[in-house]
Amino acid sequence: MSNLSTRAGRSMSNLSTRAGRWFLALVGLSLALSLALALTACSGDPADPPDRHRTALQLNWVPEPEFGGYYAAQETGAFAAEGLEVAIRPGGAQSPVEQMVAAGQVEFGITSADSLLMARDRGVDLVAIYAGYQSFPEGIMVHASRGLKSLAEVFTGGTLGVIPGTPFLKLLDREYGLGKMKVVPHDNNIAPFLQDQRMAQQCFVSSEPIVARHAGADPQVFMLSDIGFNPYTGLIITRRQTLDQHPERVQALVRAARQGWRAYLADPAPANHVMQALNPTMAPTTFAEAAVIQAPLIRGGLEDDQLGTMTLERWRTLAEQLHSLGLIRRVEPELAFVNP
Repeated sequence: MSNLSTRAGRSMSNLSTRAGRWFLALVGLSLALSLALALTACSGDPADPPDRHRTALQLNWVPEPEFGGYYAAQETGAFAAEGLEVAIRPGGAQSPVEQMVAAGQVEFGITSADSLLMARDRGVDLVAIYAGYQSFPEGIMVHASRGLKSLAEVFTGGTLGVIPGTPFLKLLDREYGLGKMKVVPHDNNIAPFLQDQRMAQQCFVSSEPIVARHAGADPQVFMLSDIGFNPYTGLIITRRQTLDQHPERVQALVRAARQGWRAYLADPAPANHVMQALNPTMAPTTFAEAAVIQAPLIRGGLEDDQLGTMTLERWRTLAEQLHSLGLIRRVEPELAFVNP
């Protein structure tokens, strides 16, 4: 009985000890779990990023250096850092960006200030929130061998290729007259220019002249900004409704766009690589040259933290020009833009 009692006592003692250990272990585990949950609630799990707002930016042309800052914002994570997931949608010739944004098909789009004012004149309440280019990057490209000294001399004869509906064509007609010119549609094909020494054509200074040089031509460009036509270009636009209802989202996009352009101006190569893969018709060397040529037109003398900002004076001048040319009926530039 004594041995049995002792064994039973030892068994009970062992069971009690084990139960106590299990109890203490469970208590410890419970405390550890509670502490982990509390820390997670306070700090958040870095592997689980907050929800991002999905949106889209509609371009008015194919991926080229004029959009480099937006691709850089995507590649460097500037959009993501602002809580945005931005799909950059390539465009093409005469892409109806204003109509797409106005209809709510995309939240943001790229256009020029003259096109925006004309859209607003038709009753579309769109607003510019960021200007990619401070200086108008378009001009008239001619062959340097003609020895022309001014834009006025271009209109003494020959052929002029312009995109149909181009607003500045009316300005050129008023200033120089088109009576001696054969005006033909321009579809961004430089073959007619290469074949005709008396051909002049509308051009984007960081695009067609570079391609023409690589093809063996000797292009000379007369900038339209030199005759006072200087609309902001590469504008990001959105609906007034978006601006009023989601100002924080608009501000986030602007901050990310500015950061993207800073990155692109500092080193365009990464974004150029991405764009060239999307647009293999443009050579890598052309991307690199274009980035250098356009840089001063994008900076416009502004500091990095001012990139993309606009002034009422510039908008007012453009609105009055378009009004005088009969392209818009009313002048209300103060409603066409904001600097978020």
